[in-house]
Amino acid sequence: MARTPEVLFVCVHNAGRSQMAAALLRHYSLGRIAVRSAGSEPAEKVNPAAAAALAEWGLDITAEVPSKLSTEDVEASDVVITMGCGDTCPVFPGKRYLDWPLEDPAGQGVDAVRPIRDEIDRRVRGLVAEILDA
Repeated sequence: MARTPEVLFVCVHNAGRSQMAAALLRHYSLGRIAVRSAGSEPAEKVNPAAAAALAEWGLDITAEVPSKLSTEDVEASDVVITMGCGDTCPVFPGKRYLDWPLEDPAGQGVDAVRPIRDEIDRRVRGLVAEILDA
C-alpha cells in the first residue's frame, strides 16, 4: 500500500489563507492527501471572513483552531507551502517547498476575501492533480 502524501500550509496567523487552503485540499483530495496547517504567530480563532467565504461553497472551518508551527509539522510533510511566514519556517532536506504569495485576509471583509479564496482554490486544484497524478 502506497504511503499517503502529506501537505503542510503555513501562514503567519493560521487563521485565513492556510485554513482555507487546508479545507479545500481536504475537500478535493477526498482523504488521499494528509493535510495540516500551522502559523508562525497563530491567532486565537479562524478569520470570520475566511470562514464566511468558504461557507459560501459549503465548507465549514469555524471549528478549526489556529495552531503553532512546529518542527514536527515540517518533518512529517512532503510538501510545505508558505503563504507569507517569512524566515520562520524550518527547512529540511528532501522536502518540497512552495511559496504562494497571497494577500493576507486579516481585517478584511468577505468581499475582499473572495478573490483570495478563489486564487487558493485554483492553486489547490492544481496541487491535487500534480500530487495524485505523480
